[in-house]
Amino acid sequence: MAGIQCCRNPPAVSSSSGSGCVEEIGGLKSYVSGSLDSKLGILLVSDVFGYEAPNLRNLADKVAAAGFYVVVPDFFHGDPYTSDKDVWVWLESHGTDVGTEEAKSVVEALKYKGISAVGAAGTCWGGKVVGELAKSDDLKAIVMMHPGLVTVDDIKEIKVPISILGAEIDHLCPPELVKQFEQVLQTKSEQVASFVKIFNGVEHGWTVRYDIENKEAVKHAEEAHTNMLEWLSKYVK
Repeated sequence: MAGIQCCRNPPAVSSSSGSGCVEEIGGLKSYVSGSLDSKLGILLVSDVFGYEAPNLRNLADKVAAAGFYVVVPDFFHGDPYTSDKDVWVWLESHGTDVGTEEAKSVVEALKYKGISAVGAAGTCWGGKVVGELAKSDDLKAIVMMHPGLVTVDDIKEIKVPISILGAEIDHLCPPELVKQFEQVLQTKSEQVASFVKIFNGVEHGWTVRYDIENKEAVKHAEEAHTNMLEWLSKYVK
């Protein structure tokens, strides 16, 4: 997963981004958007750049506006990847295995708050985490957007409806691998609903690490956001 694509186009971080607020959920500082009254929760898991990224928080607000209570935890405990770090060294202390266990605590905390159905979406690093969560039936559905570290064997263990949104230009999760994921999911279509789509002309990270001044980039990202919301709205209820 680690490579130039997962480290490209770092966001201009601002903790004040978004219309939500920051509070502790499941032991983690988290950006929260939406109302608990909806009873429908979405766990949004970041890429290596962490939970403060403006585009990610704006996506959380967009999901919240669709009727969900959205939580974006700080799985990196104030230490997201930055360009002055060796990504391989950074990953050694920020593994998806630890993130998965912490994510389980967040899901439990959401249910304790009265959320009756929880779904999850993740990008890059976060795609692996939500995939691990989907190997049990604790979630209603997941969406992976340009996931990293996900294997064919992982997909074989998925137990909940899954949408995979891949990029045409992706060295971490190339179209060939995404098509293998699709083939596996087709063999278990009676047990697990799935939707797989490869977006032409975009690179790894396009859903959250786009230039807001680039109309074409925004258009591609918004198409993916729409697909994500359609999937979550269909199954998280």
